[in-house]
Amino acid sequence: MSKLQLRPSLYCSLLVLLIINGAAAAGKTGELTVIWGRNKDEGSLRSTCDTGLYTTVVISFLSVFGHGRYRTDLSGHPLAGVGADIKHCQKAKNVTVLLSIGGAGDQYSLPTAKSAQDVAEHLWHAYLGGGRRGVSRPFGDAVLDGVDVYVDRGRWGHYDELARRLRSFGREKPAVRLTASPACSLALFDDEVETMKTLSLFERLHVRFYNESSCDYNYFETRPFWGAWRTWTSRFPAARVHVGWPAMEEMSGFVDPQMLRQSVLSSVQDDANYGGVMLWDRYYDKVTGFGHAIKDIV
Repeated sequence: MSKLQLRPSLYCSLLVLLIINGAAAAGKTGELTVIWGRNKDEGSLRSTCDTGLYTTVVISFLSVFGHGRYRTDLSGHPLAGVGADIKHCQKAKNVTVLLSIGGAGDQYSLPTAKSAQDVAEHLWHAYLGGGRRGVSRPFGDAVLDGVDVYVDRGRWGHYDELARRLRSFGREKPAVRLTASPACSLALFDDEVETMKTLSLFERLHVRFYNESSCDYNYFETRPFWGAWRTWTSRFPAARVHVGWPAMEEMSGFVDPQMLRQSVLSSVQDDANYGGVMLWDRYYDKVTGFGHAIKDIV
């Protein structure tokens, strides 16, 4: 019985099609990120990791920086035990732990390139793999996996210098993970080329589709959301783009978990650089069980 023979050119064409189709959709990644540190009733960092829900926990926030002053605000959580919890999350639970800088306040900015360098140096020595005499380490000898930039007020000027400097620190040690959590409207209305170049330096983008009426999800009109999502995934093809949603119904942009399962997540996962889901925040997720409801389909 003769065997089916494929011409080399046809074989190559089929192979290319298989590769393209295989890369066309990311599908489920299992990556679920949560913001922790906004409410002391959310439980400890250790208990958050022990749920087994999250692959990344973002400690928030380093809320004062850029003018020679620094302050970590964890909404009443005692700093003393956080270092041990970080180690537990990383070593026992294989959870990535990041520090988010910025937030809703107005006491941070990077007015100059020099201030960006100074903040990067501070982050390296106070929270990451460095250590310099005279620089306090709020979490002791725990070494965070990286930094998330959450600019809610002001502009993104000089954050490119911050990112490059932080990346340079990891050349001879474990790399510093760099993520950003921009508002979904940023790519729609900020036409500054420099802002887009800055965001392209981050390996992950947790795009915040909440508290943004121009692009968060609306049951009655979904086109702004989908338009924004396509803009982010097409503008930043090298980044893993995560969808940021609120875990509480009262926040703008809330999507019912059942709706997410039926129509939203399956569609965003069609994009090759879909990265996962980021939830605001651990306290609300603890109350509503949002993460439990979507974990298996993320």
